[in-house]
Amino acid sequence: MKIVSTDFLTGAVSPRQYPPGTHPEFAFAGRSNVGKSSLIKSLLCRKKLVRTSSTPGKTQEINFFRINHQLIFADLPGFGFAKVPKQVQKRWQNMIEQYLQNRKTLAAVIFLIDIRREPTDLDRDLKRWLDACSIPCIPVATKADKLSKSEQKKQIKKIAEAFFSETGETVIGYSSKSGQGRKELWSEILTRAGNLRVEEEGG
Repeated sequence: MKIVSTDFLTGAVSPRQYPPGTHPEFAFAGRSNVGKSSLIKSLLCRKKLVRTSSTPGKTQEINFFRINHQLIFADLPGFGFAKVPKQVQKRWQNMIEQYLQNRKTLAAVIFLIDIRREPTDLDRDLKRWLDACSIPCIPVATKADKLSKSEQKKQIKKIAEAFFSETGETVIGYSSKSGQGRKELWSEILTRAGNLRVEEEGG
């Protein structure tokens, strides 16, 4: 997909702050430090779009971006960073749950997992929650450039068996540095966007 325009719409902590739901929307979710912000910038071929931080857990709101006046990307706060106070973690959890349960234009969640790591209980909890809410997801294994091709294949198989053995989704290996997986992820996003009919607000 050729990126013509990317516009930051708003940062939100509650539904009343969400932008109008007039385009298919894709949310990006994963553990803190999974490489989410770098992936979004790579996907959009932008060096400056999502602010990255050397301190995982800094993002404390949902950031919405409009792509080519056709799609919305929602950057969700990372979860599972130990240094974030428990009360903050709970506030983030409630904010994310509200968004996922109530956003009618949500086409899918881009479910990010570090390809180098073993699947964690937090990852499994998120996947179970998405399944319970019947929210489609697109699984992406980030930081693929950190492993050899044979190691990538092994880890992707492990992730697929841990999360998608019943549903059979294909796990996309992605590298924000090399661009590996960018074409495949865009193909999946555009397919899902085409399957979602978005009505105007109040329609």
